[in-house]
Amino acid sequence: MGKRNLLQYIFITLKGMAMGAADVVPGVSGGTIAFISGIYEELITSINNIDISLFKTLKRDGIQEAWKQLNGNFLLALFTGIFISIVLLIGVVKWLLENEPILLWSFFFGLVSASILFVGKEISKWNVGTIVILIIGTITAYFLTTLPPNENTTGLPFLFLSGALAVCAMILPGISGAFILVILGSYKTIIDSVHELDIKNIIIVGLGAIFGLLSFARLLKWMFTHHKNLTLALLTGFILGSLNKIWPWKRVLETKNISEKIIIIDENISPFTFQGENQLVFAILLAILGFSLIFALEKLATKK
Repeated sequence: MGKRNLLQYIFITLKGMAMGAADVVPGVSGGTIAFISGIYEELITSINNIDISLFKTLKRDGIQEAWKQLNGNFLLALFTGIFISIVLLIGVVKWLLENEPILLWSFFFGLVSASILFVGKEISKWNVGTIVILIIGTITAYFLTTLPPNENTTGLPFLFLSGALAVCAMILPGISGAFILVILGSYKTIIDSVHELDIKNIIIVGLGAIFGLLSFARLLKWMFTHHKNLTLALLTGFILGSLNKIWPWKRVLETKNISEKIIIIDENISPFTFQGENQLVFAILLAILGFSLIFALEKLATKK
């Protein structure tokens, strides 16, 4: 990686903010945004730099060399952006989900639809293998979006596993970390632990997340190095299958009140059979805006 100037790091922070905004919405993955904005492979590589050799460099050559080996400036800029976004936007997104769900989901539907084309066109060679993997990825993600949410689940090994799986989902384009926690049934426990500052639970989930991030990033790096087209086909499938979750028009089948957190079980319907105002014109405009934004981001990413 060549040396970057301050403006480039500000752009990386903005990309981090876009990732954070996506991660706040259950159903949209920050990994998708990282991919679109051209920093996905660098993110995976930088996470992979956290290993034994990093500590050897720290001991032998000091903090400055270890920071350089880690690609520390990049990670700091990116995670600062993610953190700022989650803190600033969690209230806004929560309000939009409750008050303007059709418009919010329409925007993300456009965004994610364009991501399918974007990731798919990175595949340099289509063959039977890539098509089969694409179909497997699509079916897997679709199946995940249809799973009913679990009742609240506690237990330290389970919380460790939840942290690991959620962070894997977070860096995978197409699959949302927050949504995985809802399916596993640990969403409420983790949110409560943060609210009540239950240090033991927070540490266990944090250790799970670190374990998941470091081990999963290694697997992804290996897949990108040795089977790039198959990996891209799998990721394209994941994004395609996740569209089911973010279709804007839904009919509520049942609501579960899991300790103040109302989990809704619903099904997708046509905007024309939607009960109430379907907001179709605004929904289409916002979907087009989301769709266009991907290609605007791509132009920015390719401009050096």
